[in-house]
Amino acid sequence: MPRRKRKEEHANHERWLVSYADFITLLFAFFVTLYAISQVDAKKMTKLVHSMQSAFDTRVFDPGSQRLSLGDSAAPSIEETRLIENTSVIRDPAFQGVRQTIQQRLVRENFVDKVRFIEDRRGLVISLTEAGFFDPGAATMKKSSFKVLATIAESVLNIPNQIRIEGHTDNTPIHTSQFPSNWELSTARATYLISYLTSHFPFQPHRLSVAGYGEYRPISSNATAEGRTNNRRVDLVILSEAEQRQEPR
Repeated sequence: MPRRKRKEEHANHERWLVSYADFITLLFAFFVTLYAISQVDAKKMTKLVHSMQSAFDTRVFDPGSQRLSLGDSAAPSIEETRLIENTSVIRDPAFQGVRQTIQQRLVRENFVDKVRFIEDRRGLVISLTEAGFFDPGAATMKKSSFKVLATIAESVLNIPNQIRIEGHTDNTPIHTSQFPSNWELSTARATYLISYLTSHFPFQPHRLSVAGYGEYRPISSNATAEGRTNNRRVDLVILSEAEQRQEPR
């Protein structure tokens, strides 16, 4: 009996489509991963790193490390650090009211550019620039600034929060018979301010405290004239509830 011829199988010329589809899928996944990596929020990452450094009191990543890139440089600028601190704070409605009241009065006095407001983990910071309130190298206030200071004092007088007055300078050395260093100058300015407040307004002395930081708490880079101008200041810090709990009783 003759054998039946097997029916010849036709070659499948479309099998390459399976491999091609797998390749396209892997390529798509690869580019999605690259896109996701490129969209990392540097500020959020910086905030995470600084939170870890604060919690463990150590440096998580060395400034020159290439393991983590936080923008153009490994270490954030002073302005970026302050921005991170500011955005991590729960705003106090009472501070908002004080801020608006003072700002409205400053606009009327044409003095709004001499006072800056910052809300950070310490509370509401009312920053008085040297240019508006002090002569260079002097600890006594300009007479033209007393009216503005009175506006600020009246606005914060009835707030129960404690107030810390902080003196700051730039990093330009000072060595005079009155002020051997920037520490003495910054402390003298803060002390002068607290003396004025307690002698002209009924502030309870236990609400007030003084700190002199000299050049060591800058808010801008000392490499430029504008940055040094920003750093020469006296801050009135209305302490938040959390910060007040850290104060000695």
